[in-house]
This record gives sequence, structure tokens and C-alpha cells, in this order.
Amino acid sequence: MDPEAQQEARQAGHEPQDASEAAPRNDGEAVERLERAVRAAERALIEYEIAVETFRVEVENFSRLHEQRLGPLYGRIEELDVLIAEAVAACTGDPGDLRRAREARASFLPMPAVEELYQGWMDSAGLPPEAVAMLTGQRVRPPERVRPSERARRLYRELVRSAHPDLVQDDAERGRREEFMTRANKAYSDGDEEALAALAEEWAAGPPTVREREAARGEELYARLEWLARRKEMLAAAAAELEEGAIGSMLKLAPEDPDGLLEEIAGRLRERIAEKEARLAELTGRAGRTGHAGETGWTGWGEEPGRAG
Repeated sequence: MDPEAQQEARQAGHEPQDASEAAPRNDGEAVERLERAVRAAERALIEYEIAVETFRVEVENFSRLHEQRLGPLYGRIEELDVLIAEAVAACTGDPGDLRRAREARASFLPMPAVEELYQGWMDSAGLPPEAVAMLTGQRVRPPERVRPSERARRLYRELVRSAHPDLVQDDAERGRREEFMTRANKAYSDGDEEALAALAEEWAAGPPTVREREAARGEELYARLEWLARRKEMLAAAAAELEEGAIGSMLKLAPEDPDGLLEEIAGRLRERIAEKEARLAELTGRAGRTGHAGETGWTGWGEEPGRAG
């Protein structure tokens, strides 16, 4: 957590790092100080999250452009390495060269499909419904039945009849009921009888008193401070992972001009391609002049000399 939020929390009499410390005092002044500490921590976290997200987008875009612009160049280099190995084998007929040529050809494989890379979590059409549900907090498994159970329907009917927001005109009470019915609707959608029963007990107990609301607010703010601290730690870990990755390390080489870095790398790869193409042309011409490929009877795909037929 940022120092400003920590300082305000200490001034309110609360140290967010110590989870075992007692909850804040339930007087209004302490709650106000704690609210200021939470707001300061939220502002700092927002700015930090913006910075991390910006870097994540840059890493993702660089990765995509790296694959789009440089992938074909890397692929051409790998292909030329295979062709050169086969040309060398065709020229020399050496068993070691023949073996290396076969190994090079075998290692030159196409890129795996998207679903293979993501182990079934994503295919060419994107995320499947189960993965989307998990990432958005929705129910992952389909419902077991079309109609909720009789008990679930009864509990839900009772909740709607007693807690519906349209039964009151006071804005504060209406807001409380809307929040409550949101939870009730989700429990009913999930067919969760136990959650509906717990909501029925909560509603029957009535709204909290002013003192209870103040105490709950203090505890909520204290928990919020701790959550903000954990969130900051998680973002820091994510940022460190991005920076330590291959793409993040490359971005560090040219933080002011990453697009220029891509062009520079592409230029170097084209130079390597030109060198390898020249080497391949030399080997191919040599094999044609000596006729060694015809003597060995090997074209890069068949048996070693003397084993054919």
C-alpha cells in the first residue's frame, strides 16, 4: 500500500498490515478518517493499475506484431537451415551429414493450433462458454434442471413478496432492497436452496441499527484497506512477471521506440536470410557441378547411400 494511505490509516488508529488488530472504533470521526485512508489508497491503486495495464497492452501488442512481422522471417531462417543441411548431405554423402539433415527436417514442424497452445481453453473461435463463465464469475456448469426445485421456488416467492423494492418509496430503503434482491435473483438462478434460506433469515432479522451499520461500515473499510494492499501486491507481481518475460525484456531495449526495435530486428533477420540463401545457392551449385547428389541417390527424404532398394 502507498505510504499516504498507510499514514492516514495510522492516524485513524489502524495499521492495515496487521490483520489481527482490532476493528476500528465505531465513532463517526474514526470512520471518516478511515474513509479518507481508503480513498487515498484507491486513488494510488488506480494510477498504479493504469501503469501496469498500459505496460501489459504494450507487451501484448509487441508480441502480436513480433509474431506478425518477424514470424515469417524466423520461419524462413528455419526452412533455410533445413535446406542447407540437406544440401550439405547431398554434397558430401557423409552419414553424419545425412543424419543431421533428417533431424533438421523432422524438427521443422508447423506451428501448433490455437487449441493446442491453450490446452483446450481457447480455440480459433475464442474462449468456450465454460471459460467465459469462469472468468466472469458466472455459473460454469449448466443447470441440472429446467425448473428450480419446489423449495427454491417457495423461498424465492416469499422473498419477492416481502423484499421487492416497489413496496417502498424511501430511496435508501429501496436501494437496500434492490441490492438484496440482486443476491436473491442470483441464488434463485443458481437453484441454490441454502443461499435462499440464508437470505430469508437475513431478511427476517430486519435492517441493521444505526450502531450496527456504523460498526459494519468500519469493518468494511478496514477490510477494504487490506484488499487494496493485496491488490497492489498482485499488480506488482504481474508487472514484475511482464518485465522479466522475453517480450518485456525486449521492450526494455527500446522503451521510447518499440516499433523501431521491431524494424531493427527485421533488418537483421533479412540479412541472415540473405546470407543463408547465398550459402544454399552455393551448395546447390556445387552439388550440380559435382553431380554428387546423383551419385548418392539421396534427395533429403530417402534412405542413406547404399541402403536404397
